[in-house]
Amino acid sequence: MFRIMKFYVYIIGTTNPKPRTYVGWSNDIDKRIRAHNTSKGAKYTRGSKWKLLYKEIFESKSDAMKREIVLKKDRKLRTQLRKKLV
Repeated sequence: MFRIMKFYVYIIGTTNPKPRTYVGWSNDIDKRIRAHNTSKGAKYTRGSKWKLLYKEIFESKSDAMKREIVLKKDRKLRTQLRKKLV
């Protein structure tokens, strides 16, 4: 049986040591957030506890990666999400 792979673009947030967000993509979002929370994710995310603030689903890796770039530059959305953390 053919299975369609899903790709996620996500924004996670933390308040430790200060409110901040991180944008990434993955094909297994739960595993990726666990990696961030166990200091095995991106270097920027090490040492903090992160929670999922936002996600989008795509059918292609290419589309997910393009959207990740757009979200990284979207300061307005990231600021709104950071405010919800506090």
